[in-house]
Amino acid sequence: MSDPLDKATSKAPATLGEGCLSRYDPDDLSPEDGTEFPGAAELWQQLQPEPGEEA
Repeated sequence: MSDPLDKATSKAPATLGEGCLSRYDPDDLSPEDGTEFPGAAELWQQLQPEPGEEA
């Protein structure tokens, strides 16, 4: 079995903050990093409970 870490990318995006406040720098992200999600708004709407319905 091959090592899954061998397929890891060599360049991770830059991060901002430290510890639990650490996050990727939006200015360093690109489409190759998976930043595009054209169906995000539609998925969000599908996952929201109907008014009067409990989550």
